[in-house]
This record gives sequence, structure tokens and C-alpha cells, in this order.
Amino acid sequence: MTSVLVVLDHHFPSGPSTEVLTLARSLGETVTAVWLGEEAPCEEALALAGRYGATNMLVPAFEGLSPHTAAVAAEAVAAAAREVDPRVILLTSSFAGKEIAAGLAVLLGRGAVVDATGARWEGDALVADKTVFGGSWSTTCAQQAPAIVALKPTSVAAVAQEAQETETSVTPLTVEFSARARAVTLLERTERAGTGRVGLTEARTVVVGGRGTDGDFTLVEELADELGGAVGATRVATDEGWIDHSAQVGQTGVTIAPNLYIGLGVSGAIHHTAGMQAAGTIIAVTDDPDAPIFEMADFGIVGTIEDVIPQTLEELRRPRS
Repeated sequence: MTSVLVVLDHHFPSGPSTEVLTLARSLGETVTAVWLGEEAPCEEALALAGRYGATNMLVPAFEGLSPHTAAVAAEAVAAAAREVDPRVILLTSSFAGKEIAAGLAVLLGRGAVVDATGARWEGDALVADKTVFGGSWSTTCAQQAPAIVALKPTSVAAVAQEAQETETSVTPLTVEFSARARAVTLLERTERAGTGRVGLTEARTVVVGGRGTDGDFTLVEELADELGGAVGATRVATDEGWIDHSAQVGQTGVTIAPNLYIGLGVSGAIHHTAGMQAAGTIIAVTDDPDAPIFEMADFGIVGTIEDVIPQTLEELRRPRS
């Protein structure tokens, strides 16, 4: 029986976590989760894990150590892997997830694929898909069991089980942490203040503002909110202080692959497009007919943001019969 181990952190239940659980069901007959939260999993977390197919949740005893430190988290997951002997270990490809995957690969003597966009079995090998060089190349990476794969957010549509949800049991897990893991003490940790919108790397729709906004992101934010998406920005916009640097998309920002990307006043410089060209559908609105972004856009509008977006919002808000 093929076993899959899924790493769930304190962000669960979140979109990326349910996407990883969805992929896990397609790769194995048994899905086990390992919990990396400081507190024990709540009933909501257990119920949602069951809806997405996890039959058991291993809860490590951290003995006062913080699961937010990579060495501690990696050793806890390694202990869980020794407990269930999985053929695949799946994580979310967040900053923390990538670091845990790397540490886990060292501990288990295996390779790891991060930012994967999918995975499947080909014989005895797990083959993971991954785009590289800013989304301009598609690659496949084969691994022998236990394969370690960190799934890029929005790569898989989260789908709960059609049948009655699985009842998730809880199993305590004892971990013998090494001196290396115990050497790091987490003194302080501050959660970034939420905006009320979905995270930039997790959003299936992203609306990006560029130089053409002239510093006014009002219409960018209104369109993103109307579509239930995230707000992004080009480097020019963040360097000018129009929006926080955490919103920057591109080579020196974050790489995104949403289903829908809408660029408002974005010229399409390479350092920006390298971070978004893996998007499913690209829409561009700018008043420069020669803007490079039109070369890659699926749908382009030559016009000012002030002319185009209010009409778009009006149509989106129009009552449907």
C-alpha cells in the first residue's frame, strides 16, 4: 500500500495545505499528516484534514523547542517518515517549506524538488513537474522513494473527497532532537499583519500595478477585491514607495503562477515578467501600444487605467438576471 506523508504547519487550514492534501490522494492509498504547530491541532484542523483524505495526524512532542526553526521542523518530519515509511513526502513550497525540504533531504539522504507544479508516478519513480528560468522552461524531475516534493501554491485545485469525509485519528510522536536542533533558540516571532486579501503567492487571480498607476493603487485594489484576488506590484512601484516591497513580483520579488494575471500600467520589463510569465492567462492594460507585455499577453487593451478599469468594475458589479 502506497503511503504519502503530508506536512501541515500552523497556517493550516489554508489553500496551499489543502492543495497538497489533494495531490497526496492522487499519489497514494494512505495519507498521513504530520503537524508542525506549536499548539495541538484543533477540531477544525482535524475535520478539514479528514475531508481532504488524511487518515492519521502525527503530533510531535517538541519539548519546548519551536517548530518554526527549520532544523527542529525537519527532524520532526524525518521522525514521522521513519514512523510511517512513506513513498512520498509532500510540503507546501513556501519559504519555510523549502527550507524544511532541504533539511529533510539531508537527513534522509534523498533529493528534493521544490516549487513543483505537479507530480505523478511513472513506474517506481515519482516524476515532479517544475518550471525554471522564470517560467520559460518546463522540466521533469524523477525521484526514487521516499521522494520529497514541495508543491508550489495554486498548482493544484483543492478538491475535498466526494465520499463521506475520513475520520482523522491523532497519534503522539516522540522525536529525539539532535544537539544541532537544540542549538537554536527562537527569541521572537512576529506575524506579518494581514491585509484581508489572499496571499500573493497563493492567489489564483493577481492584479498588478506598475508605473502607469502614478502611485494610485485604488483601482488596482478595487479590481483585485472584486475578483477575490491579490494585489501585486512592479519594482518601480515598490521602489517609489507606492506599495510595500512584499507586493513586488519579479526577479527580485516573488514568483507567481496564478490562473489569471492582470497588469495595470505594467510595461513588461524582463525583471518583472520573469516572475509572472507562468500565469495561465495574462491580461494587460496600458496606454503604451509598444509595451513589451503585449507580446506575451493573451488579451491586451491599449488605454489608460482610469478609462478602462471603472468600466470593468461597473460591468463586474452589474446585477445578473
